[in-house]
Amino acid sequence: MAEVIMAPAVIEYPESDGKPVGETDVHRREILHIVETLDRHFRHVPDIYVSGNLMFYYEEGNPSAVVSPDVFVVKGVRKGLRRTYKLWEEGAAPCVVMEMTSRSTRLEDKGNKRALYAMLGVHEYFLFDPLGEYLKPPLQGFTLIDGEYTALPFEADGSIISHELGLKLYRDDTMLRLIDLTTGKEVVRTEHLSDALQDALAQAQSAQEQARLAEEQARLAEEQARREAEARRAAEAELERLRVELQRLRGEDV
Repeated sequence: MAEVIMAPAVIEYPESDGKPVGETDVHRREILHIVETLDRHFRHVPDIYVSGNLMFYYEEGNPSAVVSPDVFVVKGVRKGLRRTYKLWEEGAAPCVVMEMTSRSTRLEDKGNKRALYAMLGVHEYFLFDPLGEYLKPPLQGFTLIDGEYTALPFEADGSIISHELGLKLYRDDTMLRLIDLTTGKEVVRTEHLSDALQDALAQAQSAQEQARLAEEQARLAEEQARREAEARRAAEAELERLRVELQRLRGEDV
């Protein structure tokens, strides 16, 4: 009898858990804008991948070993769109995870997820409660030391520094804002890009107008100087003509 070879079972890794992106409009907005803002901020760094609300599988062959971070950043992997993130294929765990804490997620964010991210080696873990209802203070950060999370210190202004991202994070009402530690400038949120671009355009147009006015003033000054020089030469020529005429009338040698 011929030997029957059984094909290995195909393991499926679902691309969605069926849950909404965020519990409220505020949470959904923050998740989307923080992902987009970080993605744009690191757009010129080829080996930093930014994503969020993506199925992250961390154990090969076990589809139940999955988590979906609101926001996560991975160093050392290629950019590009992914349907899911599989740790064994990518070879790198996130260096930073952010969770937008809500009524339905606060216990898991502070418990099971925190323990899981520590086990996976996520260097920095941030919790942000946009509505300020369940987390006191609403923004908290943790760094991984010897396999355990230790709270990151608050700066004098209430912000928290992410050394992994090179950014300072602070709460502005229901929004999470980011400051670039290298430049000291705020990372413009994607929702504010149009305003920022309009301001930049207005400044550029103002600078262009100022340059045009300065150029016009320089041209007018040059024209005035030319006219004054011509008038001076004409006056000198007239004086010379009068001198010669006076000498002629006196019968003097010119």
